Amino acid sequence: MVARGAYPAPVTADTGPLAGPDVCPPRTRSARTADSRALILDAAVACLVEDGYAGASTLAVQARAGVSRGRLLHHFPSRAELLVAAAGHVSTTLLAEVETRAAALMADQPPGPERVDRAIDLMWATFHEPPFWAAMELWTAARTDPGLRAALQVEERGLRTAIRRVADGIWGPEIAAAPLYAELCELLFTSMRGVACVYAFADRPAATDPHLALWKRLAARMLFAHAEG
Repeated sequence: MVARGAYPAPVTADTGPLAGPDVCPPRTRSARTADSRALILDAAVACLVEDGYAGASTLAVQARAGVSRGRLLHHFPSRAELLVAAAGHVSTTLLAEVETRAAALMADQPPGPERVDRAIDLMWATFHEPPFWAAMELWTAARTDPGLRAALQVEERGLRTAIRRVADGIWGPEIAAAPLYAELCELLFTSMRGVACVYAFADRPAATDPHLALWKRLAARMLFAHAEG
């Protein structure tokens, strides 16, 4: 153990514990740059979720990330660019996690109606995770901040494409081919977003929200009514 404030003696490939074939190569500049960027983005997301848009100043993000002012401004010259990039960063991470969760959830290849119910449960759960609340803070602030609004619009266009791709994977090709599938996804997405906003001040379990049953009935009618007819 190295005492605080002390540094270990230099270790070489000949004399130190890193000697031998397992020596790790030095990190490249691009790798270090990517690490510092991710550190800043994670700090910005934490500020947005915990302290809101007003509390997510560049100084607050800098302090939480533990980076220099110059380092932060090198990556993100403006606050709007920083916060929009942070929201996109955490949303992209969540989408990858959702794909993994969906693969496990649908591993037993449930039949149509059961798959629909599971897909809706999974979709609804994503509206109660940090990316959603970070986005809410930005959307609200964008109403009166033209610079933020412009930056957010660009990010949202790319994010919507990624969301549709992940949603198609959750529902599966058979359901995604239904005539009203696209309309259903849009309806569910906008409805869930609206209902989720209530949870900013309503302390109740999201898993028992009465809208869940409504969404599932609606989905069954829109997706399978043509087959029954």
